[in-house]
Parts: sequence; C-alpha cells; structure tokens
Amino acid sequence: MHTLVLHPACKPGPTTAVSASVEPTADGCAAEFRLHGEIGKIKVPEHAASMREDFLWKTTCFEIFWQPDGGDWYREFNLSPSSKWACYDFDDFRLNSRDGPVGAIEVACTHSANELVMRANISSELHDPAQVALNAIVEDLDGNIQFWALAFPDGKPEFHSDICRKLRVERGV
Repeated sequence: MHTLVLHPACKPGPTTAVSASVEPTADGCAAEFRLHGEIGKIKVPEHAASMREDFLWKTTCFEIFWQPDGGDWYREFNLSPSSKWACYDFDDFRLNSRDGPVGAIEVACTHSANELVMRANISSELHDPAQVALNAIVEDLDGNIQFWALAFPDGKPEFHSDICRKLRVERGV
C-alpha cells in the first residue's frame, strides 16, 4: 500500500489517513483504497447498481490516472464506494476528454467505524510500463472536501497533473 498525502490547502477532517495500491492484471488492473478515521462523519455514497456515471468526483470517490510511457495520452478512472464508475481518455493535460473503453468494472466497498475499504477490478486495455496516480476525494457530512494523492503540484489540487503520477507500474516479464 502507498500512503497518500492530504493537499496542504485542505482542512483537517474526519479522515486521518488514506492508502492505496494498484496492480496490473492480464485484462487491466486491480486497486484497493483504504480510508482511516471517523467513517460515520464521511459522506459515503449508498450502494447502487454498477454502472457508468459522470461527476462521481463531486463527493467521496477514488481515482486512478494511468499514463503509458512514451506519450501524453492518459486514462482516468473514477470509482465510487456506491459501485458506480467512470472512465475517460485524454490526449494530453485535460485535452479532448471522452469516454474510455471498459470491458467491466467491479467495485466492492466495506466499512467499519474506523476504516473504509474499496476494492476495484478493472477490465480495460492498459498499456505498460506506465506512470500511475492514485487519488481520493473525501467529503465529510458538513460538505468539506479533502483531496488526497501520492503527490501534488504547487497551487490548487490538480489530479490531472503528471506530478501526481508518481507510481511506476509494469507487468512482470
């Protein structure tokens, strides 16, 4: 698991730590995100049918940005604890956003008073080696939002920045 850091402009809240991991699979990747803190004070979207949906990032959501070596193109996955998801392709930094191809995405979420765990199995063509970002957006019951990532560029929270893509992922030879 990799420790995510809270963006310096965010106020402290009920989430005290976030960690995440991603592993390439034969048909895509598998990811896990863990939130620690007072889970009862976090907005956790209610379980729903697994389907593509836009704007998941407006509340508690997890993200993966996958950029294969050798180009500017990248793929973004938004994964909600509800089991809803989204996938977008970009030609470059926020350029030409469009729905990305997905075979299937399975999201499972469990939580206790002090920990929320979300796991996702993603079937989507993901070239490697790649630079990957793992991010979390956490909204508390008062509407405050925290941004968590492996790293941030200076300034406002910007998950699309290549600075956030600190994890190198490569399938075994």
